[in-house]
Amino acid sequence: MSTADDGAARGTDRSLGQLVAHATTEVSALVHDEIALAKAELRNDVKRAGVGGLAGGAAAIVLLFSLPMLSFALAYGIQAWSGWHLSVCFLLSFAANVLVAGLLGLIALVFFKKAKAGKGPQKTVASAKQTAAVLGNVKPHPRPAVEEHPAVESVTRSAV
Repeated sequence: MSTADDGAARGTDRSLGQLVAHATTEVSALVHDEIALAKAELRNDVKRAGVGGLAGGAAAIVLLFSLPMLSFALAYGIQAWSGWHLSVCFLLSFAANVLVAGLLGLIALVFFKKAKAGKGPQKTVASAKQTAAVLGNVKPHPRPAVEEHPAVESVTRSAV
């Protein structure tokens, strides 16, 4: 293997076009990785919102379907236990159903707040901004001027 091949293998004799192509490839890979990270963070927020939605749906279903049966059973149970007027017992059973629905609604609210607190891919955006700031401040390394020997130049021209 010649010395020119050794230099190319180490990357010291790469042309400007090769360096730009390599930098473009690296930046493209970095952007793809940042996008993948943003998707992963959003996936967690969507899961939290889904749990909150399920809890809210459960609250609505409980309130809707359990009210008639539970209200009658509870009202007659209270009336048999206390001897109060039946209308007061129905009001108490309705209040108990509203209380259960309110607790389920609070659970849904907690999960929605957790999903909202995530505010999307904040870590990824911050990382991308930091990367852009670093790339914006990058300066090329100064290289010493290489004086070419006239014989090498004539060989290079004749080979073309």
